[in-house]
Amino acid sequence: MSAGRPVVDDVSVVVPTLGRDLLRGCLESIRAGSAWPAELIVVDQSTNPEVAGWVDALTADGMEVVHLHSDQRGIAAATNWGLERVGTPYAATTHDDCRARKDWIGRLAARVREVGDAIVTGRVEPEGEGLVLTVITRAEPAVYTEPLIDGDVLFPANMGFPIRLLERIGYLDEHPSLNVAGEDNDWAHRALRAGVPIMYEPGIVVGHLAWQDPSQRTALYRRYARGQGSFYGKHLRRGDRFIARRVLRALVRAPWLLFRGAATGNRELLAMGVGEVTGLLPGLVAGFGNRGDRVPRFPASSG
Repeated sequence: MSAGRPVVDDVSVVVPTLGRDLLRGCLESIRAGSAWPAELIVVDQSTNPEVAGWVDALTADGMEVVHLHSDQRGIAAATNWGLERVGTPYAATTHDDCRARKDWIGRLAARVREVGDAIVTGRVEPEGEGLVLTVITRAEPAVYTEPLIDGDVLFPANMGFPIRLLERIGYLDEHPSLNVAGEDNDWAHRALRAGVPIMYEPGIVVGHLAWQDPSQRTALYRRYARGQGSFYGKHLRRGDRFIARRVLRALVRAPWLLFRGAATGNRELLAMGVGEVTGLLPGLVAGFGNRGDRVPRFPASSG
């Protein structure tokens, strides 16, 4: 027991970060939890000297924290390096712009132990003022064993799974064209195709901060669409007929969003439509043309 907190000794938490100031609040939310993970692994793709101080503060309180510096870029590379470092039977992930609820690690640990060879993902609630792009607030639990035609079901900002599943699924694809959303959805698609179910549990909760202004959101919609398009292109190249159906749906949806936004004066829909119209096709081309996936096969040295 550390600082009055019980330790969940079979779960490690991985937090990829660009060293943004948002990270401090994420780490504090884990520190304030009713239980602590066996190890907190912070994979830092920045040169921000303040990150070391935030990590040291947790260490001084008795939490086991590993601070890994990485010269690579991309959330897939950071997440992979963290997962390679995990020494416990189970891994959990969250992101630096999220805030874990007090019971987050305890609830997630209990569920991943219970379900066996499955991925558990949870509720992601909007937090703060402004629009949050990635949330899931559905109140009913769900079990997914097949991909959906109208959306993706994994929320890696709130996720846990047995580390042994990496032998079946592999690590996240680190190809730059997938960066922002594509790498997550590609990994989830591969998991479902490998027979690994994804379970949504609404009682396992993190908050997702609103931090983008409207101009940032427009650019982010485009990056999301490009990453998603690359995910589609990768699996089209492999002859995945289901993904072909998703592509057709996405190609119809993009101009429809643009039209609805313009017709109704809804600036958010308009920004979303512009992002999808301008990002989806370049992503498809990039994903289809990338002949080699960048999925690590062996653990890298953490040196």
